[in-house]
Formats: sequence, C-alpha cells, structure tokens
Amino acid sequence: MTTTELGQAIASAPQIFRLFKASWTRLQERRKQEKARAALYDLNDRELKDIGIARGEIEYVASNRSIDPRGACSSSPISI
Repeated sequence: MTTTELGQAIASAPQIFRLFKASWTRLQERRKQEKARAALYDLNDRELKDIGIARGEIEYVASNRSIDPRGACSSSPISI
C-alpha cells in the first residue's frame, strides 16, 4: 500500500464510521418501535382505551413515538 492509498483509507474512515453509527442508530430505533408495537398489540381494547388509543392506531403510535398518543386518539372530532 502506498502512502497515498493509506492516506485515502484513513480519510474515508470517518465517513465509514458515520455511516455505521447512523445504521446502528436506525437499527436501535427500529427495535424500540417493534417492542412498543408488540407491547401495544398485547393490550386488550379496554387497556388501549385507557391510554387513549384505538387498536387501529397502534402502527401510527409505534412508528411516531415522539407524538403523544392521547393527541392522536380517534375520539377527537373529525372535520370534513
């Protein structure tokens, strides 16, 4: 390996690290979503109602964990 090739390899290392870190972060987020989804599907309809979501909203709530599910409940009026 020449000095130039070694320099290019070292220069690309931070890019590879950033790509790996972004991929790892996304994988961890996906795992959290799956855990939340599974936990919500394990609840019965009454328990879901107690926390303010309907069974049909589980996918949305699990995918948008930063959103308060009580603000996305189906009991809110829908204007057409």
